[in-house]
Amino acid sequence: MRCHNLRMTGLRERKKARTRADLQRHALRLFRANGYAATTVDEIAAAAEVSRATFFRYFPSKEDLVRYDDVDPVMEAAFAAQPVGTPLFVALRGALRDTFAQLGPEKRELEEVRMELARTVPELIQGTAFSLAGVAAVTGRDPAELDVLLCAGAMLGARLAAQSLSQRDPELGYLDALELVLARLQDGVPLAGEPIQHPR
Repeated sequence: MRCHNLRMTGLRERKKARTRADLQRHALRLFRANGYAATTVDEIAAAAEVSRATFFRYFPSKEDLVRYDDVDPVMEAAFAAQPVGTPLFVALRGALRDTFAQLGPEKRELEEVRMELARTVPELIQGTAFSLAGVAAVTGRDPAELDVLLCAGAMLGARLAAQSLSQRDPELGYLDALELVLARLQDGVPLAGEPIQHPR
């Protein structure tokens, strides 16, 4: 009886996970086509062929739907799989590559849509992907250390630079742009030693 109950619980959880993923997938398609603000909960529910009430059983709001991140656990596992002693930015780039290599083309494309919304829609804007606590945890440093503060700030700057790059070059996705920026930043702060020029 216990095994039967465990199987039923497992089936229910998988069904819930599929419904949650379907709702997010349809929503991200609609956001990409029509814009975040113009897309209603009713339109998302209709696209996913569920009721409005079902939508709210899974997500309290559109904002929560965008914030739902089923890629993050994969990213955490990929980061944890990086060899001990790997330099931080090398490990982060490796985890990004390994994570998104596991995603199918549509999932990767829609994840870029989700991340763009999280970066650009005022009510969705979140903190850095790799927080002060995250930097401190993986390096064994105190979160109050100047180097930890600077590293987390540099990662925030890297995200903004990657966003600008991908906006200027539509063929360059955000994730590829972030990889490019992190690789460049790994060598040190660009232009830090560049001689200044007086305006003419």
